[in-house]
Amino acid sequence: MKSTLTAARYVPRVLAILLLTLLAALTMATFSVSSAHADEVGTEYDYTVTGNVQFNGDALDGVAIALNGNGYKADTVTDADGKWAIGVPEKGTYKVTLDEDTLPDGVIVAKGGNVIDAEFGLTNRKSVNFFLGEGTRSTVNFFDQFVNRFVNGLNFGLLLALAAIGVSLIFGTTGLSNFAHAEMITFGALATLVLSVNLGLPIWLAILIAVVLSGGLGFGLDAVIWKPLRRKGVAVIPLMIVSIGLSLALRYVYQYFFGGSTSQLPGAGMRDLQFGPVSLSPIDMASMGVSIVVLLAVAYFLLRTRIGKATRAVSDNPSLASASGIDVDNVIRIVWVVGAALAGLSGVLWAYFRPGVSWDMGFQMLLLVFAAVTLGGLGTAFGALVGSIIVGLFVELSTLWLPSDMKIVGALVILILVLLFRPQGILGRKERIG
Repeated sequence: MKSTLTAARYVPRVLAILLLTLLAALTMATFSVSSAHADEVGTEYDYTVTGNVQFNGDALDGVAIALNGNGYKADTVTDADGKWAIGVPEKGTYKVTLDEDTLPDGVIVAKGGNVIDAEFGLTNRKSVNFFLGEGTRSTVNFFDQFVNRFVNGLNFGLLLALAAIGVSLIFGTTGLSNFAHAEMITFGALATLVLSVNLGLPIWLAILIAVVLSGGLGFGLDAVIWKPLRRKGVAVIPLMIVSIGLSLALRYVYQYFFGGSTSQLPGAGMRDLQFGPVSLSPIDMASMGVSIVVLLAVAYFLLRTRIGKATRAVSDNPSLASASGIDVDNVIRIVWVVGAALAGLSGVLWAYFRPGVSWDMGFQMLLLVFAAVTLGGLGTAFGALVGSIIVGLFVELSTLWLPSDMKIVGALVILILVLLFRPQGILGRKERIG
């Protein structure tokens, strides 16, 4: 019992080290890409939208360009030569928007507007040019921007919560920080893609089957890998290392079968609807509705059902729960199924929010999932929900002041600040060691 408590004492420290390692790896990857093509994003795609922003023959540096269409979104800024490029997954028509707030004082889009429809022809490149001139420009006021991004942050926080609660439940009952949870997220989106696009099933049916298959994946992983390792008494740290290896293995299996391209789910290109300052697509509204209903169902499961109460008992004290007649292995098996199903659903919603399905999409989300779980309190499902909402809101709202490629770093700074003053997280409990 003492060794278990000692191991539990170091789990948050090890998790923090691993999070910092992931952040460093992502930051190095970002810098390596930026050093090669500071003005280009989407380099993995074969089709490119390009442009050159100049005024009176002078290149304009740092002008923000956003692209949206066919279920795909991306943004970049012009380089020192005024040039920019955005790779896109397929030919089609895309809306290219120049952010007039990033133009120098006294320079505006003189004609044609700051939004241009770019349609590919026979070539793989499409050039877009904006006509600039002198004058004053009208801007969207800060309040409208804040409200719009607040709603988007809430949407993101809700889908993030679905994945984070699964991680938290698994950690609470087993003590394992499961890094392979990222691939469970990806599995849900890939399964939906195969069922809806390749097999032609209605999207609602494809999502339901994908969630069931995700739960089956959790059941299989626990039966084949995690339960045998638990019975052999493998410690928490080796289990965590196994989860990292499993994550890498599954990720490259996905890449082998699905390739490195990004695919779109049906309905991803729906036009946004305007509600005052808030711009939402029907998919966004459905995503928020589904997330809220599922989260309420999870809360009912944990608070009102016998299995839910047994899950909380195992999370509090597995030995005492077992002595009270609770089948701990069965509870853990159910937690793996529920956690994997929630991760699969989160992956589907994440595929619409990004948008797009790719082989490593779960890994792109993993850092924020662990940040939400740690912020809310390790092992507490409701803490994971609170942490996810905070992270989601901060990620979106921070773009009011920070560059969009810095928003994830900002969320992690908030995590560090909270843990400095409350190491157990917002809803976590202090643990007595010894």
